[in-house]
Amino acid sequence: MLDFVSFPFFDVSPVLPLGAILFNFLFFTLAIPIEAYILTNRLKFDKRTSIFYSIAINLFSGAIGWFVFFLVEPILLPEIRSEIVSYFFFNRPGGNTSLLILMMTAFIIFFSTFLVKFFLLKMALMSLREPGQVKQEAQIIGRKTSRRLGRMKLQNTSILTTVLIGNSLSYTAITIIILLITTLLK
Repeated sequence: MLDFVSFPFFDVSPVLPLGAILFNFLFFTLAIPIEAYILTNRLKFDKRTSIFYSIAINLFSGAIGWFVFFLVEPILLPEIRSEIVSYFFFNRPGGNTSLLILMMTAFIIFFSTFLVKFFLLKMALMSLREPGQVKQEAQIIGRKTSRRLGRMKLQNTSILTTVLIGNSLSYTAITIIILLITTLLK
């Protein structure tokens, strides 16, 4: 990804993938404001709350993603593992099947990240709710008809589409940056 000048007294690059860490930091600095803007506009949060939720879901989904990557990586086929690892950490695509594997991996990462972000946002919204608000909603659900339940489904769908739009826009920005970097480095 990025080539660093080695230090004269020790070489950091083989031990610590600085390129992957810096690109992950770049992706967070792109994704957090984009998704916070979408949360502000679509769910009508104030700016501070939407930034808080965006930071939380992006950092937790990034940590979960790396955790899953390091769990799944040892059980992959050696050819697939070497191609994915060489592209993610060293920006060197492997053999002739690398484009197909890269596209499948990107597709899986996008939808798994979307699902993780959706569930993290739902958990954050439920956990940060005031206790009196939960009891009040339980009483409303008990008294109201199915029309109220339909509205709650619509709100749930609104959160789902909001996370999908925010995730799509942030991944689009990240993809554009990756394409620009790879074309400029050639």
